[in-house]
Amino acid sequence: MAGGPSTARLSAAVGEAGGFGFLAAGYQSPANLSAAIGELRSLTHAPFGVNLFVPGADAADPAAIDAYLGELAGEARRLGVELGRARFDDDGWQEKLALLESARPAVVSFTFGCPPAEVIARVRNAGSEAWVTVTSAAEADQAARAGADALIVQGAEAGGHRGAFTDSGAEEPVGVLALIALVRQRTALPLVACGAIMDGSAVAGVLVAGASAAALGTAFMRTPEAGTAAAQRDALAAPGRTALTRAFSGRSARGIVNRFQAEYDAIAPTAYPQIHHATSPLRAAARAAGDAGGFNLWAGQAFALGRECGAAELVAALDVELRDALGRACERYAAAP
Repeated sequence: MAGGPSTARLSAAVGEAGGFGFLAAGYQSPANLSAAIGELRSLTHAPFGVNLFVPGADAADPAAIDAYLGELAGEARRLGVELGRARFDDDGWQEKLALLESARPAVVSFTFGCPPAEVIARVRNAGSEAWVTVTSAAEADQAARAGADALIVQGAEAGGHRGAFTDSGAEEPVGVLALIALVRQRTALPLVACGAIMDGSAVAGVLVAGASAAALGTAFMRTPEAGTAAAQRDALAAPGRTALTRAFSGRSARGIVNRFQAEYDAIAPTAYPQIHHATSPLRAAARAAGDAGGFNLWAGQAFALGRECGAAELVAALDVELRDALGRACERYAAAP
């Protein structure tokens, strides 16, 4: 939930209610991340996790980036801003690793790739567990070999960026239930399932399928504790459909289809984080103006099931729904001939 929705207040509220909250470190400076961790610890004594982006290689085509930025020039003029510099960076990777070695959250999770075994060892030696997001059985094998303590299995339904180790688009995204089964066949590591899980019955489904826990993102985006922009809150409460796109960041991500996504998806290159930095001023200006057609509306496929309530209330409701769903399933199975 990087880029705004993730807040210390949200993580604290989830933890206080009996869940396990995460802070998103992506796009934050190390100083801001440190401040967020400090704020979270002032709000709760519950354990929490921090998610890091694993830096990839700079393999983007400069000509394709320039061509795409030329297409976006009209957007910049319309909003009265300049495009950002299409630069490659590692999102403060080494500085954030050093910070988390000192801060020692209960969990450090990784997405966009598998960190080297020595990085996982650093995290574990500091007293944190290392979880790795995977989107295929092959990625699960690699993460297990690197020493991961648990795997976050991200299904195709999930909102926001795909956590795949590479963004080639060569592999068809796999749904979360199928992915759990494929990964379980390869490893005994605990699995945390994510992908359009919006209510307790969906949590029950992934637990029965073999996951040890469920991770929910979109479900919490309409809570008052989340930093979700007002225009995105409105879009989450309205009819719509989602699709995968590289239009906003240069990396495949699922969001509610809006004007920008519809107009630019077909021509967006694979170039992350260059396109993310280039479009950042456009997205910020559209967000500030309340223009839901001009910035990314990350959401999972089942976003229509979302509800507007406090984070603690949502955690409690999920628990009741989970227990009810499991009970009803057992009753139906027992009654079957």
